[in-house]
Amino acid sequence: MFSKKAHSTYPHWLLVLLVVLALALAACGGDDDDDATPEPTEDATVTLGLSVSTLQNPFFVSLRDGAQTAADRLGVELVVKDAGDDVEQQKTQVQELIDANVSAILINPVDGDAIVPAIEAANEASIPVLTIDRSASGGEIVSHVASDNLAGGRMAAEYLAENLGGAGKVIELEGIPGTSAAEARGSGFNEAIATSEEIEVIVRQTANFNRDEGKTVFAQLLEEYEEIDGVFAHNDEMILGAIEAAKDAGRAADIRFVGFDAVEDAVAAVESGDLLATIAQQPAEMGRLGVEAAVDYLNGTEISESLPVDLALITK
Repeated sequence: MFSKKAHSTYPHWLLVLLVVLALALAACGGDDDDDATPEPTEDATVTLGLSVSTLQNPFFVSLRDGAQTAADRLGVELVVKDAGDDVEQQKTQVQELIDANVSAILINPVDGDAIVPAIEAANEASIPVLTIDRSASGGEIVSHVASDNLAGGRMAAEYLAENLGGAGKVIELEGIPGTSAAEARGSGFNEAIATSEEIEVIVRQTANFNRDEGKTVFAQLLEEYEEIDGVFAHNDEMILGAIEAAKDAGRAADIRFVGFDAVEDAVAAVESGDLLATIAQQPAEMGRLGVEAAVDYLNGTEISESLPVDLALITK
């Protein structure tokens, strides 16, 4: 039968020393665990903000839907803000996204100049910013997702000129002043139409990318000008309004209309023969690319400063 002393063959002082050392090592290990930075988890929420100029335009509805589809597929949250074509409202909404500490912000600016302070505020908050369809004139932008609007304007001019036989009087309905889309489409159109010496652009007037304004503005122009052979509008909403005005005035059959965006109503107008052509931009693809680029950037992947989306000429 063993005595209690038989349970240990080590001196008492050595056992005490071993216990103290063990406790010290355990304490050190606990401190390391407390100070260590936790590894990011796969289910960490990524929230993207999307500020859209207006959801009253089907083009931007498609852009939003493409972004939402991509966000759902990638498992990220998408917060959408509709600025209603109001510059000040968009700036306020972007600040709301900043205050909510979203992971990244995608902006489709109402005005490329006016949005700059909001972008700079996001930069200050270390929130990456991407622009979609329309660019911004300042601030730090991670990437710009858009069609080549300059090329699209040229494409529209060339097709209109061809169908006018290289001669005629043309009206240009312009988008919102200060937007990159209006400036680029207008520049491309005028650059190309100028090569047809017998085509005259008799007036350029804004209708702010709006269908009702397009109808009102063109109705007035129909009263002022007896001869109008062709019309190019910077988007389909304006050209569809212009077609309505021309029908009301009984002059639609005499005028060739070209739009931009290829929204559903415009494609139907091409098929019916009311609209000569429209330039397809693929807004849903822009939304998809924007979300994917933002997620890639947040994951540390290098992305291009410019992400182009292909254009296509839609005719009957």
